[in-house]
Amino acid sequence: MVTFTKRAEAETHIVRMPAHRPRLALLLADCLSLARSFTLVAAMLTTGERFERAVSIMERLRAPGGCPWDREQTFDSIKPYTLEETYEVLEAIDNRDWPELAGELGDLLLQVLFYAEMAKEEASFSIDDVLDRLSAKLINRHPHVFGEVTAETSDQVKRNWEAIKVEERKKKSGAAQNEHRSILAGVSSAMPAMLEASKLSSRAAQAGFDWPDVEGLFDKLQEETIELRQELKEFPAPGPRPQGRGVAGSGRAVVPEDLQSRLEDEVGDLFFVLVNIARYLSVDAESALRKTNRKFKRRFQWMEERLHESGRSADQVPMEELESLWQRAKREEKIG
Repeated sequence: MVTFTKRAEAETHIVRMPAHRPRLALLLADCLSLARSFTLVAAMLTTGERFERAVSIMERLRAPGGCPWDREQTFDSIKPYTLEETYEVLEAIDNRDWPELAGELGDLLLQVLFYAEMAKEEASFSIDDVLDRLSAKLINRHPHVFGEVTAETSDQVKRNWEAIKVEERKKKSGAAQNEHRSILAGVSSAMPAMLEASKLSSRAAQAGFDWPDVEGLFDKLQEETIELRQELKEFPAPGPRPQGRGVAGSGRAVVPEDLQSRLEDEVGDLFFVLVNIARYLSVDAESALRKTNRKFKRRFQWMEERLHESGRSADQVPMEELESLWQRAKREEKIG
């Protein structure tokens, strides 16, 4: 039994609620949509009880009489929040903000609980199925820990993982041992493009389709750059120019649709080679670009602050002065 003390006027009401899970009842204090305020009076909960508590809160939010917003949500409506929370987790890690990370991981866990509760309502699966499959996967993919397989290094572990995942994919698709199935099958096209590029090239590399050394990648980068320059010869005069200040896209040349498509192909090829260079160097391309984005933002905002001190904004300053400020911002960072 879990006991709640209701704070209302001078009286105290003991609310006894049946626990549909072991030693745990619904904790109404965590449902912010409820009008009343409750204080939990109970012994310290174990990790398992804390998890069950979160599951129970999610159940309550989706139940009749729960939160109208939560009850309206669907798998599709929640997807954008899942992506948003994932990136907020990454940002907290990048910022080394550990207290914030704890909260963001909770927000991400909420997405899992939300999907699982909706699936349970449709009798598709439940959070128990999610946990069972996770535990089984962890055990099956770590035979060097839970079985008789030997793996002394990280490289050996990765090779074991890939072999296990190949077998798992075969079983999942019902393919026979002698039936052809692409090694690229299973790489989702819904993931961020750079991550997909990295996974595709990694899978291909496992089959031996890879550059023999990093110099080959730099040669490929030069080749793709030349091909892009070749396509630019057909660009309408006077050629590509930076967008004018003010309204985005103003003053942009009208590019024929066929040429625009070819330019997109060539720029995509350049990105793909850069992702492979990152893979070759064991650098996460997405993280590297996010780091550069933050660096650019930090330096540009420093420039804006200096301009603000003189009563100006970036769009009122000639490019030569902006470039000078940019170089100052870089020096300031090195000094700092």
